Amino acid sequence: MRRSRFTAFATSLLLATGLALTGAATAQASPLAATGGYVALGDSYSSGVGSGSYISSSGSCDRSTKAYPYLWNAAHAPSSFAFNACSGAKTGDVLNNQLGSLNSSTSLVTITIGGNDAGFADVMTTCVTGSDSTCLAKLDAAKAYVDSTLPGKLDSVYSAISAKAPSAHVVVLGYPRFYKLGTTCVGLSDTKRAAINDASDYLNSAVQKRALDHGFVFGDVRTPFTGHEICSGSSWLHSLDWLNIGESYHPTASGQSGGYLPVLTGAA
Repeated sequence: MRRSRFTAFATSLLLATGLALTGAATAQASPLAATGGYVALGDSYSSGVGSGSYISSSGSCDRSTKAYPYLWNAAHAPSSFAFNACSGAKTGDVLNNQLGSLNSSTSLVTITIGGNDAGFADVMTTCVTGSDSTCLAKLDAAKAYVDSTLPGKLDSVYSAISAKAPSAHVVVLGYPRFYKLGTTCVGLSDTKRAAINDASDYLNSAVQKRALDHGFVFGDVRTPFTGHEICSGSSWLHSLDWLNIGESYHPTASGQSGGYLPVLTGAA
């Protein structure tokens, strides 16, 4: 989710008064994944928004040296590494801007995508500023999009990856649940928190199904994030942060290294 979009998010919150979502892999990992080139695609959950240490040359894509692709590359030293994930990316952005590094010698591809297409930044704006009923209605609209439109968009991305990198082992990573439920926590109501978690599960299910149908691995990060949600007291996710609005609802550096990286390591 792009920082500029969260700037708009902050503006809407001010006028009213802040991914974007899962650890075990669900398919057999390939022992050959590190022998060729590694290409990291996707949105802000892959670029590392929220983890700091942004690479200056990445500009508004906000790629971080603490993001799971960068950490995996440092640990495994593939023959080449292209870090193409970008904050704010939707499926169309991946198709238009991120696939140029893929080729026949690419052996590993990772991606998180779909949260921005489903409009979860707008969902969070509505849920933070509105009533329970308006939040639930917005979530229902997002889930309807996930049912009707997102599968085809994911198919286009996954098919393009396979066409450009036919030998690659592809790991599609999901999104964590945002909130720990049943705790005393300032902010959204329990109704909103539970509904947001349910919508994250709904998105993950759709992404997983399309990934497996393309023969890809789905990396579920919900298990390692359990106990580290917002309101847990040991959160690996930023809640609404007025000082760094673009990092709101994104994994911290600990979420990247303790949540995403182990799942990728097990899946790759």
